[in-house]
Amino acid sequence: MINLKEMGEKAQAAKQELQKLSAHEKDEALLAAARAFCTHKDALMAANEEDLAVGKASGMHQGLMDRLRLTQGRIEAMAEGLRQIAGLKDPVGEVMETFVRPNGLLIQKRRVPLGVIGIIYESRPNVTADAFGLCFKAGNAVILKGGSDALRSNLAITQVIRQSLQESGINPDALQLIADTDRAVTSEFMKMNHYVDVLIPRGGAGLIRTVVENSTIPVIETGTGNCHVYVDKDADLDMAVNIIMNAKTQRIGVCNACESLVIHEAVREAFLPKLAQALRSKNVEMRGDDGIRQFLTDCVPATEEDYGTEYLDYIISMKTVGSVEEAIAHINRYNTRHSDCIVTRNSDAAERFLNEVDAACVYVNASTRFTDGFEFGFGAEIGISTQKLHARGPMGLKELTSYKYTIYGDGQVRS
Repeated sequence: MINLKEMGEKAQAAKQELQKLSAHEKDEALLAAARAFCTHKDALMAANEEDLAVGKASGMHQGLMDRLRLTQGRIEAMAEGLRQIAGLKDPVGEVMETFVRPNGLLIQKRRVPLGVIGIIYESRPNVTADAFGLCFKAGNAVILKGGSDALRSNLAITQVIRQSLQESGINPDALQLIADTDRAVTSEFMKMNHYVDVLIPRGGAGLIRTVVENSTIPVIETGTGNCHVYVDKDADLDMAVNIIMNAKTQRIGVCNACESLVIHEAVREAFLPKLAQALRSKNVEMRGDDGIRQFLTDCVPATEEDYGTEYLDYIISMKTVGSVEEAIAHINRYNTRHSDCIVTRNSDAAERFLNEVDAACVYVNASTRFTDGFEFGFGAEIGISTQKLHARGPMGLKELTSYKYTIYGDGQVRS
């Protein structure tokens, strides 16, 4: 069994070294790692093909296969993510606030690294690169625990990065991967609060729930994505079709894909035939209530479970409502606090939706697929936080820092 204590000690040592690096040194190391991805892309794809073959043989769901797959384009996107992170301002040391007390004490609030970050994730080898890049730029060491289905891919990516760090004169233990797939190892990892400062789960509902319920390390919860699009009575219907098709079918195996539609009854007759034609072209199975099914004969009856399900598949649920208030109530009942959208030309309805829907990201007339660190200009992301403490939404560099107060005096003592 792998020695987690030793990994924790190495991460703590690397953390101290990382916090001494200049912004320039970190950026040069990130650019070197990006070049290494391109140099070693054939080896990365070969390792990924082994994982894909195992996944196919075991009957892995097509949405998960999509998450697992590395292509030349995705490897280049991983490299570009590191380049973009290198181009971002280093948050470490930023003075967030300065004030002077009546007694003359000068107090500053400064950004500092979190320290050692642990990340447990599933089926997406690109997370290995994103996690390294963001944690490294923010001055943190990181210990990764990926899923067994992506083990070969993650090992190959980690090896490329660690070799690149060593060639840059930086402690390669800034990035470590737990290669043991035993569940007992994962359980032990979640108890390493003496070595790991924060734990971030990234994956399905089961993984996230397990980490939240069993970890002794503080957890930043990244949520599953039962994302909604609400088509209002004042919607541009052609726009609504385009947004829904992008949000649902552009990539099905991601947390920001649309899984549920809410449709105002006033536009059903005009809207549903257009939407259904587009969804059928992508072989999307429709599941709806009676109000939807009276206009779509091939729509399957929706159950209560459908309205709360993250399908990660070519399936979508549909609910009829009579008002924006009813739409908001339905969404707040069934969403996962991730991303929800209203399509409307009514500014009052839009503002009400923005103010009252409880989600990390709330859209007006745009696809939920934009909930992504890369799209937000963060360079990459650790995940989408659906909780409300410390971080919410796409977690970029600043979300991987904490802060401390530095106080300058001139001999003051407290009376």
